[in-house]
Formats: sequence, C-alpha cells, structure tokens
Amino acid sequence: MNGQDSIIEQYKAQRRQSAQWHERARKVFPSEGATHFARIFNPYRPYITHASGINKWDLDGNKYIDYVLGHGALLLGHNHEDIVEAVQEQITRGVLYGENHTLEVEWAELIREMMPGAEKIMLFPCGNEANMMAVRLARVHTGRSKVLRFEKHYHGWSDELASPAESGVNQNQVTIIPQNDLERLEEELSSEQYAVLFTEAGGAFLGGRTPIDPDFVRQIPTLTRKYGTLWALDEVVTGFRVAPGGWQSVIGVKPDLTSLGKCIGGGLSAGALVGRPEIFEPLKPGGVPGRQVMHGGTWNANPLTAAAGIAACKLLKTGEPQKKAAESAAYLRREGNKILKTKGINGAFYGKSSIAYLYLGPVDSDFSDDTLPPVKDLDKLTDPAMMPVFNRLLLHLLQRGVSNLIGSVYIFSYLHTEKDIDQTLHALKDALETMLAEGTLKS
Repeated sequence: MNGQDSIIEQYKAQRRQSAQWHERARKVFPSEGATHFARIFNPYRPYITHASGINKWDLDGNKYIDYVLGHGALLLGHNHEDIVEAVQEQITRGVLYGENHTLEVEWAELIREMMPGAEKIMLFPCGNEANMMAVRLARVHTGRSKVLRFEKHYHGWSDELASPAESGVNQNQVTIIPQNDLERLEEELSSEQYAVLFTEAGGAFLGGRTPIDPDFVRQIPTLTRKYGTLWALDEVVTGFRVAPGGWQSVIGVKPDLTSLGKCIGGGLSAGALVGRPEIFEPLKPGGVPGRQVMHGGTWNANPLTAAAGIAACKLLKTGEPQKKAAESAAYLRREGNKILKTKGINGAFYGKSSIAYLYLGPVDSDFSDDTLPPVKDLDKLTDPAMMPVFNRLLLHLLQRGVSNLIGSVYIFSYLHTEKDIDQTLHALKDALETMLAEGTLKS
C-alpha cells in the first residue's frame, strides 16, 4: 500500500497544475472531469498544452511519447506540416460557408480513389454519425428494422450501436451474437428480418484488440446477399490506417457500406459513409414518398476539415505512412515480448498493422506469431479483472513519460522512431519491475 501511495503522490507532485484544472473540470463535467470515457483515470490524466510529432507536453512541462494519438486519428502524428499549412491557409478564407464548395468534392474524390467500394460518399462530423446513417439507409433500402452486431464490436453510442450493458439504451431492434461463429450468423440472417449487419474491421475495439478471423469475414458477403441484409463494415479506426484501401483491401472483401473517420480528417473531426449508389437513393430529393431520408449537419464537410482531409489523404494514398507505422509497431511487439519473457511475466504483445496490444495473463503454449492473439479463448484478452493492473501500469508509464490508452493499447504514427520505441521499452521495463516489487503485478 505504501508503494502504491508513493507513486500516486509522486505523480500528483509533478502535475500540480493538472490537478488544479482537474478540480475545475470535475465541477462542470459529470464523468469525473473527463469528456471521454477512456480519459477517466485515477487520480487524473495530464492536461495537455501542446503537441508536436509524436510528443505532447502537459501544464507542468512533463513531456510524453504519445501512443494515444487522438484515439487513432493521427497516423501522421501531431501537426504534420502539410496539414498545418492547409489549415492555416483555409482559416483565413473561412471555416464554415453554409454552402457547397470545391474542397468537399476534392476530398470525396480522394476517398473514392483510395477505396474502390466508395462509389457514393456522404460526409459527417464523425464516424459515429456515419454509422447512424448506415442504420437509417439500410432500413429504408431493405424495408426491415432489425440490426445484427457482433459481441464487443464498437460502433459508437447511439441506441442501435451502443453496448447493451449501458443504461438508458433501447435495443429492442438489435441482436448481438459472437464473432467467428458462421453457423450462428447464418441462423440469424436466414430469418430475413435484419436490415444491416455491422462488423468492426479487424475485430473488436480499436482495430482488433479482440481479433476477428479474416476467413470468417470473407464468408459474410455471400451470406448477407443470400438473405437480403446489407453489410456495413466499420472502418472508422482502420480506414486508411492499415492501408490506402482500408482493412477491406487487405483481406479482399467489398462491403455494401463502409464507415470512415479518424485518419480521413488529418486530426480534425470527420466521418464518411461510402458504398453502393442504390443504397444512397433515399437521400435524393423528389424520391419515392415514404422512402426519403434527410441528411442535415451544420459541420458536414466544412471547409477547414475538408482542407485538412485533402492534405492527409494525399499523404495516406501513397501507403508509405502505413508501412512505417506498422514496422514500428512490430518492433515494439517483438522487443516488448523479450522483456516480458526475461522478467518471467505472463503475457504478450500482439497485433497487426500499426496498433499493438498488451495482454497480461497465461499465454497458450503454442503462441509463436505476435500478429495473432496469444490465447485461443479471446475473452481473456479483455478480462475486466485485469483493469486495475493496466490502470496501475498506465500510472507508472505516465510517470515515466509514456502515454497510451488504458495501459494496454499502443497506437503508432509513421513518425515513431526506433529511438522513441527504445525509450518506451526502457520505461515499460522499469514500470513492470516496480510493479513486481510492489506486488501489483504477479510473475
């Protein structure tokens, strides 16, 4: 207990200005002073003043290597010069016209060029709204009302898309089934009552902390077509992060609808829904009565975001940023697993592309490929009982100048260097050794 109190007191002592702002935040924000559930932390996460590249600084001058990166939006890092230049130029011309403009067209054309399935495109302020529109269009297109989803897959917080564990959620039109169960999937689809099947690209939570089997996913288009259900692939995290064509281009599938966000806006709030033209017909004026959909949104494709999005997509369409970020993530996984093995700690780093996940617990004896999960029972990857351990690890890492998500998720940009990762690994090694000594982690 003394060791635990000691690190908390050290943390607070070095973040006194953050503590003052946290107290102010608690008076106005209901979620313990946080504006996102992933930012709720005891005692508090640092209050950031500025960022550049892969670093950010807090009010007290503490510097962090950033593996949060805007919850995955910043594959290009903070303040990429091309994006900064585009935004600076545009802000003098206007940020919100309330009219059509050329930037929105150029941005959409770039998205379509990168993702062949993007025959028609609608733009939104965020990926959550894109998913909400997918539900609406699917219902009109199919004449059905029910939504089919996979367990743990995250698609936002509207009623049809939120976790069923949340209070106040009305999900009487939603069915949730296990992923990777082809027989159960066909059983549900064969009832011919579902308007849309949602799938998070890569698997559940940030591109696949709980991975989905690509061979299973490749069977989905055949089944959804057979039973008249639309398939919506949520690529808000993976879209243009894993490849210019998204995760779908990596595994070779073409969904009916794809939702995008995060990376497409270059760090500004953005979302898009793309897919087959006939699904978007209800958005046309003068359509069939009773089958029309209105799409409003003051900030849809606003000029400032469109300018940033154009700059970002021009860089991302080369595929080079994705390749560099994936190489960095692979280096962290490889060297991180060496540390765990040397220290006798049960666990493993795993993941594909540019996001690395840390699992703590017994590893299956045949685990040898760090791109695959280290356990066959995928429920173990997100065991709630391990959250106190990961929160403790996050506290130690923040104290050592490393910021990540929930202690277990490392999101990379193409700017992370081997030197940055070595510094991160040193902090990780020191944090794990301290936790072993204080008894908050068992070997």
